[in-house]
Amino acid sequence: MPGEEENLLMQFAGRIPEDNEILFEKRVNRETGAVTKMPILLKKQAALTGDLLSDARVDIDTRFNEPYVSISFNTAGAKIFDEVTGANVKKRLAIILDNVVYSAPVIQERISGGHAQITGRFSLEDAKDLSIVLRSGALPAPLKMLQNVTVGPSLGRDSIEAGKLAGIIGTIAVVIFMMFYYRFSGLIADLALFFNIILLLGAMASLNATLTLPGIAGIILAIGMAVDSNVLMFERMRDELRAGKTPKAAVDSGYHKAFWTIFDSHVTTLITAAVLFQFGTGPIKGFAVTLSLGVAINLFTALIGTKTVFDIINSMKEMKKLSI
Repeated sequence: MPGEEENLLMQFAGRIPEDNEILFEKRVNRETGAVTKMPILLKKQAALTGDLLSDARVDIDTRFNEPYVSISFNTAGAKIFDEVTGANVKKRLAIILDNVVYSAPVIQERISGGHAQITGRFSLEDAKDLSIVLRSGALPAPLKMLQNVTVGPSLGRDSIEAGKLAGIIGTIAVVIFMMFYYRFSGLIADLALFFNIILLLGAMASLNATLTLPGIAGIILAIGMAVDSNVLMFERMRDELRAGKTPKAAVDSGYHKAFWTIFDSHVTTLITAAVLFQFGTGPIKGFAVTLSLGVAINLFTALIGTKTVFDIINSMKEMKKLSI
């Protein structure tokens, strides 16, 4: 409310040490638009100034899919930052622009090397605003925002839409091929494929993962591996049927003999995805995440899901002939 800041400052007038001052941290509720201000007692003398900052940008924590602000200092700033953080562990370091506190994170440990992360369950908008404030503090002249215009990433959006279309067309082509080439068994494989995609998208949603173009590529590759697993098992079943085995025996033998081949191929793919996630950049990590989820889910749908369907059908009525 207007006047609350002045009233608070008047209440503490004369009790604030000469080298300290009270400034207010501005907090905006993104949902309601409500603005609240939290008073913070600070040192008047700034420990670091914006001209020592070389960069401030928004990054995403891939473990928790949460945004944070990554900052780096020049050589002089890195030395001062090391001393300041070492002397003030578990204390708050306020980020101020135009006498407004935009953030006051707690220093968790001494930070050397001139690079640090500011975390705190930011929304993406909050993290972007804070990075802008930090970069603004590095300017030699004050910055006043007159207009804020957001331009949509049309080229990136077009690429993602093209990737989605390619994935849909590829999936439809695979479904049709499996139905015509493996007949009823191919239909069971298609049902497992759809189940695989639903579980994969559900897993990504639970992790709050963003669907990027490399991520779409990982999904398409996982679809290919899912079908490849069924092809291996179905060809084994055909071999067993040619050898004169009954449909039920052919199914059991086909799954048993193809199991380790499928398992080994999926494990080696998971190892590759783990290496990509460990050493890759953001887009590569997105590809590794979707590929890993797809491969892990496919082990369940291909080896357990389709086998369960065959067993249920055989338990209802013993198969005299296998449509494969």
